[in-house]
Amino acid sequence: MSLLAALSKAGVLRALDHALAQSLRRLDPDTPDAVLAAAALASLAVAHGHAGFDPARPARLLEEPLPWPDAQAWIAQLQASPWVAQPHDDAAEAAQAPLAWEHGLLYLRRYREYERRLALGLQRIGQAPLERADPAALAPLFAQLFPGTVEAAAGVASVQGDLFARSVPADASAAGDQQARAAALALRHALLLVTGGPGTGKTTTIARLLVLLAAQARADGRAPPRVALAAPTGRAAERMAESLRNAVQKLPQQGVDPALCAQLPTTGTTLHRLLGVVPDSPRFRHHADNPLPYDTLVVDEASMIDLPLMAKLVEAVASGTRLVLLGDPDQLPSVEAGDVLGAILRAAGDGTCIAPDDAQALQGLLGSLPAAAIAAPASGFAGTRVQLQRGYRQSEALRLAPLAAAMREGDAARALSLLRDAQLPGVHFHENEDDPLQAWREPLQRYWEALASAQTPAQALALAGRLRLLTAVREGPQGARGLNARIEELLAGGAARGAAAHFHGRLLLVTENSYRHRLFNGDVGICLRSEGSTHGTTAWFPGDDPDDPRPFHPAALPAHESAFAMTVHKAQGSEFDEVWLQLPRRDNRVLSRELLYTGITRARHAVHVAGDAAVIEAALSRHASRWSGLAQRLGRSR
Repeated sequence: MSLLAALSKAGVLRALDHALAQSLRRLDPDTPDAVLAAAALASLAVAHGHAGFDPARPARLLEEPLPWPDAQAWIAQLQASPWVAQPHDDAAEAAQAPLAWEHGLLYLRRYREYERRLALGLQRIGQAPLERADPAALAPLFAQLFPGTVEAAAGVASVQGDLFARSVPADASAAGDQQARAAALALRHALLLVTGGPGTGKTTTIARLLVLLAAQARADGRAPPRVALAAPTGRAAERMAESLRNAVQKLPQQGVDPALCAQLPTTGTTLHRLLGVVPDSPRFRHHADNPLPYDTLVVDEASMIDLPLMAKLVEAVASGTRLVLLGDPDQLPSVEAGDVLGAILRAAGDGTCIAPDDAQALQGLLGSLPAAAIAAPASGFAGTRVQLQRGYRQSEALRLAPLAAAMREGDAARALSLLRDAQLPGVHFHENEDDPLQAWREPLQRYWEALASAQTPAQALALAGRLRLLTAVREGPQGARGLNARIEELLAGGAARGAAAHFHGRLLLVTENSYRHRLFNGDVGICLRSEGSTHGTTAWFPGDDPDDPRPFHPAALPAHESAFAMTVHKAQGSEFDEVWLQLPRRDNRVLSRELLYTGITRARHAVHVAGDAAVIEAALSRHASRWSGLAQRLGRSR
């Protein structure tokens, strides 16, 4: 049996994957079956989140026992096929062919081009010259924003003359010093990556950086910098803007000029709205020939951004614009194709060292650095990275840091011990529990009834962020789809079917982008009974102003489903006061340490974890890695 036939018989291919292979067969009946199968698998790999397909490790994509060809012979057939372009320069556009072979991966040509364009765009941004700040002029303000950093450095400098021999203050490993380093480096680099877990101060760092940029512009006699805040989802954008506003409100208490603080942005937007959607088109209004009109662009939750969207975003960033990417490298990669942030970080290094020219130029701000912290760039990547210390955001009622660290590191024994000992405030383990609607029905139903009792749509949408039932999988008894169906039946009975499915109090999750409606995959809304009507409902979704949500007729909405339960992937970028994480009864290949870490860190005040110990052990032994050639492209010599 041929490989393509075996794949079809196993039922692992989508109709789209099979159609691609059959199209190539019709165009050239002599195409080898192994090439046709590889084309189908390259298409399937994109659906699984990979940028391309590795024929040397096919079992990583599909675990089913299949008659895989010898890897070298398979690769030789692909390289000999007229359907497969083989670019000799990874910066050059591939020849016109449906597939491309590069970096040991078979790409759908379009995704190879997304990778190429993204790598070129990031290098272009990072290499663009900037208006360089005068460290001496900004030193007083820097000392206000990062108290102790300059003073401690000055004290050391007074007794040690050589920059490379000076010792750092005793608290140099503290988060504040890393935040200061990130802000200082952003003054010299057009492409900055600020990474760290929840509560490590990413938005606090950005607030202070933006104040420094405003002060620099004022000192140079220029207009205030034009700044945009963006994130992949509306909820993530709102969270970033709210955190930034809270950070800025505290700065005048440190002696920072309120006029500088007033120049900072107070609202965020989604990447789709930022780029400007074109109705009924995947293209955006802003692109390389019509770039975004900003001096600084700050993008939060970068781990959620897929390869095509990041490529389009980077192309719309003008040369000379600062691009600051914020993200947690330990979270799940994007739902769609590509692990963009992970690839960029691999190219950028671990962020523990800075270049000698940066150290010399910024010693007036950062003070002395140990020789071990100063090194030439390890690769040709044009950007720079700072990794902030972990200091997980938590209320007094939730102590999540030890469990998050154990899951991030894949330490199953430690994670299970912490869960079982019940010594972490706010962390609850329901071992071997597989039906949340039995074990947790009372608190969950109280919350859902509170949603339906909200006085206004704005209040209902605000309540929608209080609690969420998260799942690791979509299908099955512990999956989001099955749980949502049961919840709909519980709350609305027979009314949850047919035309009356949009019952009062139903939480909605948009599952596809609709540029016409300005509703995007992952947006959450709620159905509420229309005013003056006992039957009809209106679907409400957040607007640009949190107090002014947007109404839609339910029949006019793009594809959507209930959001009472949602997968961890869909919840990424959101936070909830209380999270109930339900794991499947048996191990599943989608489970990983990144998924568990992402799931529990969605909680602000309390987290409940339900599942079997063996499932947790299996998940923590697995990484959610993706096939990609982006890190190699970014790391090539400049």
